[in-house]
Amino acid sequence: MGSDSGGLKIDKEVLQLLRRFIAQQMELGFKEVYLTPPTHRAPVRITSRQRLEELYERVKYCQRCSLAKSRKNLVFGEGNPRADLLLVGEAPGAEEDLQGRPFVGRAGGLLTKMIEAIDLRREEVYIANILKCRPPGNRDPLPSEVAVCRPYLDQQIEIVNPKIICALGRVAAQTLLDTTRSLGELRGFVHPFRGRKLLVTYHPAALLRNIHLKRPAWEDMKLLRGQLERG
Repeated sequence: MGSDSGGLKIDKEVLQLLRRFIAQQMELGFKEVYLTPPTHRAPVRITSRQRLEELYERVKYCQRCSLAKSRKNLVFGEGNPRADLLLVGEAPGAEEDLQGRPFVGRAGGLLTKMIEAIDLRREEVYIANILKCRPPGNRDPLPSEVAVCRPYLDQQIEIVNPKIICALGRVAAQTLLDTTRSLGELRGFVHPFRGRKLLVTYHPAALLRNIHLKRPAWEDMKLLRGQLERG
């Protein structure tokens, strides 16, 4: 327990959470954060779905990087707001940019089949990307773009609170794990990630380009299914 200058005791964990919340709000561009005093009213429970909707309302007109000028639609994410499994790609492609939804093109169709192969339905998981806007020509995200967009994904992860995160492809894996190690080095292991488990596999688009990757990708999915069954 700690105390402020007025002698009020504050739980250290609560203080850390408060500092993290304020830092996230500042990253999102808010200059002031108001904390209302406690009242005697019964607390209003805000669901994960409502929190995701509120976050979407804050970011849907984001202009924090140059990708805002070329996008057709911001691709926020979709799925079960309380999913045990959260899948993360690198950025929207052309079809995703048109529809405003993640993984809806050919790669999206394959991802749906991968999810079904581990006895889940697409609507049971949550799907998002590192970037919310499509980079020109589907190039890799720039570090500056990741820096301004990553806080949105971090908040999605905290709200959904999945047991396991699956990084789809090199860019997503390296970004989430803050590493330059290759995809081959990162696959096949259960990585700790903020009190959760994180696994790595190939991006579905890579599987469409190279059918020889499908067998090792299936090994990744079996590992993922085993971790989900463990709980």
